[in-house]
Amino acid sequence: MVALSSALLAAALGGGLWLVVRRYLRPAGWVTAGLMRGKTVIVTGANSGLGRATAAELLRLGARVILACRDRGRAEEAAAELRREQALERARTPAPPAAEGGPAGELVVKELDLASLRSVRAFCQEVLQEEPRLDVLINNAGVFQCPYTKTEDGFEMQFGVNHLGHFLLTNLLLDRLKDSAPSRIVVVSSKLYKYGEINFEDLNSEQNYNKSFCYSQSKLANILFARELAHRLRGTNVTVNVLHPGMVRTNLGRHINIPLLARPLFHLVSWALFKTPAEGAQTSVYLASSPEVEGVSGKYFGDCKEEDLLPKAMDESIARKLWDISEVMVGILK
Repeated sequence: MVALSSALLAAALGGGLWLVVRRYLRPAGWVTAGLMRGKTVIVTGANSGLGRATAAELLRLGARVILACRDRGRAEEAAAELRREQALERARTPAPPAAEGGPAGELVVKELDLASLRSVRAFCQEVLQEEPRLDVLINNAGVFQCPYTKTEDGFEMQFGVNHLGHFLLTNLLLDRLKDSAPSRIVVVSSKLYKYGEINFEDLNSEQNYNKSFCYSQSKLANILFARELAHRLRGTNVTVNVLHPGMVRTNLGRHINIPLLARPLFHLVSWALFKTPAEGAQTSVYLASSPEVEGVSGKYFGDCKEEDLLPKAMDESIARKLWDISEVMVGILK
């Protein structure tokens, strides 16, 4: 665990001392705040952390935001808090009427458990019945280095939630995204993809389970999926991009057991060098809304800038193989 703490510290420092280069891209003024008015956005895992911060910013930009969450009660609480925050902000900063470009944001809560393909299918059926358009899908939810468990369908939890659940979700919503084009798909990955490989011989980690490797494998799968999907969607006016948010202070690392003696140092480092959720969410918001990336697809971003990928994340044959196997695993192909 000391090694893990050192790895997290190195990742933070390797990001270029965020404390020094920190920037917050929150839009200034209500004119910018109307940028997403009239657009519908789905954010998975939106009741806390990065997802909540992403939803808050998109609401501020005027979007109709669907909070797609496993725990409906917690999602309703988050939605109520976001509405209160929005009301307080509007009271402090008078906005022009919606017709003049002011925000017309709205929050909708829907239940989605990415560890259950049955839940994913039910969620998509509800969205397709109730939402006439879908402008942006943000695959944000994730499980990080949890003890070995399986999803409802028997998949290793991190691979099942982080990759397979979102793979099925995206495929079932593709037609609505195409009908709403120009539209965008945003996939949240991690810099830790660098430590992963796609173990096709044991995707469910039944022979050997290393929670760090399995997380990195799932994040590499996110990148391979996004790039392959971007290739398949050429000419449709639906773009797909993938990002890493950097090191962010969220509850995603709740399964990490930091040694008692190392905790004070770890907490000091995290508060000094890690991003806040609002800062970490900026690349997701940028890819979902910015005119600067209109038409850009198949790219990897960090801190709102395009970044290079390791060769293994650009291997087209591995991406196609993963796609084909994923289709069978989630039941798209028998």
